[in-house]
Amino acid sequence: MDKPAGPTSHQVSAWVKQILRTDRGGHGGTLDPAVTGVLPVAVNNSLRVIQVLLLGPKEYVGIIHFHRDITQREVEMAFKEFTGEIYQTPPLRSAVKRTLRTRKIYSLKLLEFDGRNALFRVLCESGTYIRTLCTDIGDAMGVGAHMEALRRTRTANITEEHAVKLHDLKDAYEIWQETGEDSFLREAVKPVELMVSHLPGVVVKDSAVDAICHGAPLAAPGLYDVTKDYNAGDTIVFYTKKGEAIAIGKAEIPSIKAIKRKDGIIATTDRLIMDPGTYPPGWKKH
Repeated sequence: MDKPAGPTSHQVSAWVKQILRTDRGGHGGTLDPAVTGVLPVAVNNSLRVIQVLLLGPKEYVGIIHFHRDITQREVEMAFKEFTGEIYQTPPLRSAVKRTLRTRKIYSLKLLEFDGRNALFRVLCESGTYIRTLCTDIGDAMGVGAHMEALRRTRTANITEEHAVKLHDLKDAYEIWQETGEDSFLREAVKPVELMVSHLPGVVVKDSAVDAICHGAPLAAPGLYDVTKDYNAGDTIVFYTKKGEAIAIGKAEIPSIKAIKRKDGIIATTDRLIMDPGTYPPGWKKH
């Protein structure tokens, strides 16, 4: 969703469930009421894996207001100092325990500057508090600062291009209900595969799909291909040959070795996406 300013993330999620007439739904990554932008909302089976969005970075565009006049050079130097691994304490009004922790700032760029206001773009690790980042930058510069405005432009692999407004979602659903035309609804509601597309994955043979849907690990004979290289211990996605997401799991061995293995376990299953029985069983019951 393209969250508007005003409502909470929970309220937007509730409206989505109401529009789509489902009781199962939730959002991935809370935005403050005043903040706008990309708010992934998962419904039905996709809700099972929404936590994988925490494994991807987040991007924001915002305005930081400095309390005294400074130069553009000073801002650029401060942004450079706050790029990389930083220490943060969550704000008083947060859903997590207020303990000092580290977060990674992958990039922090100055877009425009007018003396006291700086427009910036930041790509950061999930769980980074941008309001706290702005305050810390002002304190480090000795002038004080606060976040004036903020918009999230990306969560993992989900960008503004994928986001839709609430009234557009409502219109798409009503058109489908009244006329049967579902093209607008299909454009508004993305498949679950988009939510996990930032993760590496394995392609599973059709004969092994139903076993995985029952929670079985992926054994070497059931492996068909690898979508992107990964290491042992990484979170990966199980796909069918058609590109349908089956489940989320953990790699037991790196992808380079997995392709060459003839036996043994390739990955264990963690969270299921596809319902059992979607594919015919290719395994024997004892």
